[in-house]
Amino acid sequence: MATLKKKPKNRVCVIGLDGVPYDLLLDLAKKGVMSAMGRIIDSGHLHKMKASLPEISAVSWTDFMTGTNSGTHGIFGFTDLKPGTYELRYPNSLDVKAPVFWETLAAKNVKSIIINQPSTYPAWPINGVLISGFVAVELAKAVHPLSHKAALEQMGYQIDIDTLKARENTSVLWNELIKTLMGRQKALNHFWYEEWDYFELVLTGTDRLHHFLWSAYENPAHPHHENFLDYYRQIDRLINKIYISFRKTSGDEENIFFLSDHGFTGIRQEIYLNAWLEKEKFLKFSNSAPRGLEDISPKSVAFALDPSRIYINAKDKYPQGSVKAGEAKAIKEEIIRRLGALEFEGRKVIRKVYNAREIYSGPFVSKGPDLVVLSEPGFDLKGSVKKKEIFGRTPGLQGMHTWDDAFFLAKHDFGADLAISDLSKIIMDRF
Repeated sequence: MATLKKKPKNRVCVIGLDGVPYDLLLDLAKKGVMSAMGRIIDSGHLHKMKASLPEISAVSWTDFMTGTNSGTHGIFGFTDLKPGTYELRYPNSLDVKAPVFWETLAAKNVKSIIINQPSTYPAWPINGVLISGFVAVELAKAVHPLSHKAALEQMGYQIDIDTLKARENTSVLWNELIKTLMGRQKALNHFWYEEWDYFELVLTGTDRLHHFLWSAYENPAHPHHENFLDYYRQIDRLINKIYISFRKTSGDEENIFFLSDHGFTGIRQEIYLNAWLEKEKFLKFSNSAPRGLEDISPKSVAFALDPSRIYINAKDKYPQGSVKAGEAKAIKEEIIRRLGALEFEGRKVIRKVYNAREIYSGPFVSKGPDLVVLSEPGFDLKGSVKKKEIFGRTPGLQGMHTWDDAFFLAKHDFGADLAISDLSKIIMDRF
């Protein structure tokens, strides 16, 4: 007779606030805008945490889910190149090469309900329920089991806001943010009372708000300052509801955690890395108006992908590659030296340029970039091939991601040098 797996004694709840920086959270808690969060902070420990490099959701959330880095899980950005070409592709959950922690926990018979987890599309079978977050194209492929799709549709559940319309119209932005948040609340109410051991809810409207209306936070005189604060008040009420319910049903505060996947700050200038590479003679295109990297010239020795990844145009790797293996080191060193000296109005704009092997480890390091650039806060790195000037601004974008200003809130202190890839072990250890 087969032995039944023993059910875990603990229950764990994780709330993700996409793109919420440590400093903003602490500020709103101290001011009473997020009074419930303030009480949780006072009774626990708020960590300042490092995100992934690059500091973008596709990579950082995958670091979180797998407890590894890009060299092991294989996700280096929202876009990548089709092998042996310069053609862009969009990686998805099928490209994640490392197991996620709730799959590992399933071996202990841990049942998980995960709502709006980014970088899990298309959703795959798990022991429980998985609802993918962005980037998800259609709800039918974002829900497992599919039997939950009808209930989500009835509650008006929406995966993400319409970012293009929201960027152009603040009324659309607020309507979309509230509609999406209401959908998350209804999903929470629907699934909270089902059987589960691990429960996770991620709110991504915070990231969208920061991209489009960061100045509304920074400037108290901004016409949407109070709207910004009210959105956070609504989030705080939701957090308070979850926190109280979890304490009642689970009897402790040690197994509820809060985190963000990266920080945020205002944009002073965007930096177009391919324009810089072109001006510094590292990159050349076959025509004056390139449509994409497919128009790269074989005279090029390096190119960039969004947002901050630089690739050596290796002879044995790319169709127009010209750099021999023995030449790559000197080219990388020269790019690091020159890029480190880049300034805007007398101010240094690059914090550090990393060799990939400084930050990545594992079997897929060679598939990623050769260099990863970390900018100073306020200088947003971009990989456009169509920009001719190094510095500029994109209309409608006000906020940018930051690397070492994410947060992790827990009952106990887990150390000063915490990275988002450390969290999966902390969660699994609770079981």
